[in-house]
Amino acid sequence: MPELRGKKVLITAGPTHEPIDPVRFISNHSSGKMGIAIAEEAVANGAEVTLICGPSNVKSSKEINRINVQSAQNMFDAVMAEQQEYDVFILSAAVADYRPKFVAENKIKKKDTQLTIELESTPDIVAALGSKKREDQVLVGFALETNNELENAKGKLTKKNCDLIVLNSLQDAGAGFGHDTNKVSILDRHNNISTFELKSKAEVAKDILRTIIAFK
Repeated sequence: MPELRGKKVLITAGPTHEPIDPVRFISNHSSGKMGIAIAEEAVANGAEVTLICGPSNVKSSKEINRINVQSAQNMFDAVMAEQQEYDVFILSAAVADYRPKFVAENKIKKKDTQLTIELESTPDIVAALGSKKREDQVLVGFALETNNELENAKGKLTKKNCDLIVLNSLQDAGAGFGHDTNKVSILDRHNNISTFELKSKAEVAKDILRTIIAFK
């Protein structure tokens, strides 16, 4: 019997696009592959899955309720709209931390050699869920780091009231954005750390789901 039958799982994936003007935006290199692989594995384990996905060309199966969004605010609103309804949240999206404070109505023309854009913080989806989650809900965050990886991941785990953090480092060859492989460590709030070898993202998704299912 699938381990997640009867459970409702919400997953975020992909990047966000934060508009500068009608033709330009701030974003990152996330493809959405990892989050979509997790969504597929959750369905295979019997869960009812909602995938809130930023701009991505990666397709997902029809069994997944996919909601496509563009910006961090869009993703925040979609996640928070039904946050009481889910048993597990897996927030793998690479949400932009900042967005332009003012969005130009028309395309910005090149006039000078420099352009200054004032930025403001985007909504913190993980922290918002962490502040509201019930004892029976499981919140899984992601941390992509370039230095002080474990220290930063532990800080995020505590500060944002997560149950687990999936950590991967851009220092590891074959891990991170754009690859079909990934290498992760999973930390939980009981100070346990599990480290896995480089694997396909489909296999990493299995490791993540097994860890969530075993979490108490």
